[in-house]
Amino acid sequence: MRARTVLPAALAAALITLTGCGSGSGSDDAAAGTSPSNASSPAQPPASPDAGDSTTTKPAVPQALQFTATTVDGKPFDAATLAGKPTVLWFWAPWCPKCKAQAAETAKVAADYEGRVNVVGVAGLDKNAAMKDFVADTTTGGFPQLSDEKGEAWKRFEVTEQSRYVILDKDGKTVYEGVLPGGKGLAEKVAGLTG
Repeated sequence: MRARTVLPAALAAALITLTGCGSGSGSDDAAAGTSPSNASSPAQPPASPDAGDSTTTKPAVPQALQFTATTVDGKPFDAATLAGKPTVLWFWAPWCPKCKAQAAETAKVAADYEGRVNVVGVAGLDKNAAMKDFVADTTTGGFPQLSDEKGEAWKRFEVTEQSRYVILDKDGKTVYEGVLPGGKGLAEKVAGLTG
């Protein structure tokens, strides 16, 4: 019977000694002014600063935004960062005059709704060098421009021709898909999603 009470006590003493290691002070919890109830346990990670704060929790990532890509500048892009806000996906090709005509209005909407709506260009049907030139020529570098040379994002959203918009609501549901000549009507569609 005595062995059963000694073993747990010895184990508890060993754990207390181990948790005191690495603190750098060489003192135990009582001397350091912390109680065992608020000392960190090595078995449990410390609580994140956001724990319990519902205003900083990340929104669920809808299926539509579960993809990654690369920007025309060669930077990684994770579409999950778009979750929780309405998103405009603008599918364009560098050689397309209709796309060039949409550029100014798309850039204006991106600037006017910055922080409230995501606007992302998805370039395809050409090489990255031509895509970079298009972004420079149309001054559309103020919002992310994806290089989709292989057409992966285009296939994902079932886009079969350039100069198309796919607009998602904050939950990732497609609320519009089509052509808006010169980008006309884009601002109104986006305004309807921001309340």
